[in-house]
Amino acid sequence: MSKRTKTEEEVWKDIESGKYADCYLVYIRKSTDDTKNQKNSISYQKAEIERFAQKEGLLIAPVTLSGLSANGVITEKHSGFKEDDFLVFGEDNSVEYRMERPKLFEVLRYAHKGYFKGVIALSWDRVSRNKSDTTLVRKLMNKGVEVRFAMAQYEKSSAGEMHLDMDGIFAEHHSRTTREKVTLTIRNARSKGLCTHRAPVGYLNEGNMYWKPKDPEKAPVVKRLFELAATGEWSLADLARWANEQGFTMSPQRRRRTQEEHWAEAENDSQTEIEAISRPATYTSIHKILTNPFYTGRVPGNDGEWIQSASHEYIIDESTFRAVQAQLQKKNKSVHYKEVVTQPLRGLVRCGDCERVYTPYTQKGIVYYGSRCKAGCTNTLKNVNFNYLGDKAGELISQLSFTEEELAEIDARTTTEVALLDVRRINQIEAGERKKKRIREDLAYLAANRLDLLKSGAYTPASLVAEENKLNTELNALNDAEAISDISMAETVKDSQKLSELLKNIGPIYELASPEEKNKIVRTIFSELSLTQNTFEYKAKKGFEALSSRFAPNCDPTGNRTPISCVKGGRPNR
Repeated sequence: MSKRTKTEEEVWKDIESGKYADCYLVYIRKSTDDTKNQKNSISYQKAEIERFAQKEGLLIAPVTLSGLSANGVITEKHSGFKEDDFLVFGEDNSVEYRMERPKLFEVLRYAHKGYFKGVIALSWDRVSRNKSDTTLVRKLMNKGVEVRFAMAQYEKSSAGEMHLDMDGIFAEHHSRTTREKVTLTIRNARSKGLCTHRAPVGYLNEGNMYWKPKDPEKAPVVKRLFELAATGEWSLADLARWANEQGFTMSPQRRRRTQEEHWAEAENDSQTEIEAISRPATYTSIHKILTNPFYTGRVPGNDGEWIQSASHEYIIDESTFRAVQAQLQKKNKSVHYKEVVTQPLRGLVRCGDCERVYTPYTQKGIVYYGSRCKAGCTNTLKNVNFNYLGDKAGELISQLSFTEEELAEIDARTTTEVALLDVRRINQIEAGERKKKRIREDLAYLAANRLDLLKSGAYTPASLVAEENKLNTELNALNDAEAISDISMAETVKDSQKLSELLKNIGPIYELASPEEKNKIVRTIFSELSLTQNTFEYKAKKGFEALSSRFAPNCDPTGNRTPISCVKGGRPNR
């Protein structure tokens, strides 16, 4: 009778119960920057690790999890040298960074939780070839997680530590050397005018950079496309329609692999076969053809310029290419839509570094926001979804309302400081009345003695009018200041408290609101939101500035913009 295969839920129950606490997981990484090395193959690593585990009496956990492991063996295809630039410094002296290898991250996380005794790999360079991942692995080893290697033994002594350090240095040096060789090879090839990338449609790609011959079927069609476009009588849509009528198709391309296909490929040495499809020409693909200098017999150089090619011949001459660019430039008109597609938070969110707007777009039914930042922008958070922005905005709204401690402090100060401010306000009003009385008297004098002042030469007609305008301006300014001061400071404080209470009540409603309702709430309170990978800042609209300005002493001396990074535990730092 065959044994029933456990479901993933049952496997997870066994893992979390500690059933495999004395077992190991096997981690195998096939490097993408050293594909021809036999030691790098998955089958070789698996055989060596199994031989080592049997010799040392190490138990491999027989766990199978879709997309991660097969009988305790985790395989991954990735460069161990590559690091992410993501870095966040926390408030409690913590530092957060991101691992580029998702499967290794899961393996180390489960070992850290104590689900497994440790990890077995072929050698140190299979685990890490960069300092960030090395630091994490070494910390886990110091905390008791066993990381064993089939091709090396490290003693628990200073000599063993030095042995491990040296292997790590050589692993990093190997990756740096490989990267430098590849970079130097590409630069040398480009300096010689060789094509280091796939040639576009109209040429054949035969697997080398030294010769890109013309496609005997498609090259004539590409040439005719340029000739028709140079006349200025053909639109891009007409050219695409004509090309398709000639049986013209773009170069065959494979679709992007799904995550499941990518992980399945990592479990063996063969690549998942995906059929390449030759798609018909479109408006966009025709535009890419007509604007590509490659067809004039040039290739990109090392400094971004186009140089004479040593790999291919031209399909069209320079004069025809320039004529086509001139025709395209004439037809390059800005599109003004009568109805702009409405998306929540459109035009409200900006990059906190270069101040470019995050533009909303929909992908697979989800609203995302993308920013095409300026060159040199340090913000690495280029794309976020609406839920992320909505949650961050909800946090900001909750921070605008007063806490119980702040309300108690306001009540205690209302009877003292606020009362003094009201007395000062009354004194300012009385002083303003005296100034207004003097100005009115001066205006009355000018009106009653206009002729005498002009005859005596004390004023010219122009200077008399200027003096009257000056006095009227001063009078209007005093009237405006008095209107602003009509409301007492105590009443202002009460209004702020009422506004704070309303914002506090909005919190639960905001969480349950639809994206359109959240958009209305956010636009009512904020005039601008600024986003980076570390901060989420805002500018409050008039009426809400009194609530946001209390954050200013600790965060922003201008009082106009308050970063959420200045807030700890949901409240501003004190």
